[in-house]
Amino acid sequence: EEEEDYMSDSFIKQDVRPGLPMVRQVKEALQKEKKQKEANEKNRHKSIKEEEKERRDLVLKSALGNDNKGFALLQKMGYKSGQALGKSGEGIVEPIPLNIKTGRSGLGHDELKKRKAEEKLENYRQKLHMKKEVNEQAADQFRVRFKIKQEERKMEGDLQRSQRACQQLDMQKDIDIPKETWYWLEPEEDDKKDMEKKEDERPSSDLSVSEKLHILTAYLRGEHLYCIWCGTTYVDAEDLSLNCPGDSAADHE
Repeated sequence: EEEEDYMSDSFIKQDVRPGLPMVRQVKEALQKEKKQKEANEKNRHKSIKEEEKERRDLVLKSALGNDNKGFALLQKMGYKSGQALGKSGEGIVEPIPLNIKTGRSGLGHDELKKRKAEEKLENYRQKLHMKKEVNEQAADQFRVRFKIKQEERKMEGDLQRSQRACQQLDMQKDIDIPKETWYWLEPEEDDKKDMEKKEDERPSSDLSVSEKLHILTAYLRGEHLYCIWCGTTYVDAEDLSLNCPGDSAADHE
């Protein structure tokens, strides 16, 4: 063959862009590799496990035939294909399905896993129950403490009323010094300094608010015939006993 003249039209019309021949070679190589891979996949021998699975699936999908001994015995006893088992036809129609074990875990592993999951769920429920009980106990304790505080505040208010009434009634009788320091309200700063000189030798009281209230109300009733719950000064002891319900807030409720 004659060599083409590099100055001829056929030579000039060829695509001579840089790198283009290499791209064509890569495409051809990929296509060749793809065809080879498809041929290998077609000619590849299936593994033993794959063949066993295909045979097993084929057998499980197909119905039992006369060559099956169990099916033949059932037919001899009057069984017909598609009929339910049992004297009155209440039994199963299809055979019990076959569960194929594909994992590598030992026998009983699924049951153990299930039991552990149930135990975990039960523990979680117990924790929730205990947490609920703790929250309820905390709420009950808070309500009790709140009620006690309310009662203490009310009692302190009643004590202050009693002290104020005691001071006024004592001063009406020209009593300048209370029988006990806490019988009267604490004096203001100016008066307190004068009172401290007179009260230095008197022992301090360690009584609770309820004890002070009980003692002071009894003093007001006995000394002044006055009941802070009624807000009334009675004429005499007989008038007090007849018209006053009692010497406590509970008696007046």
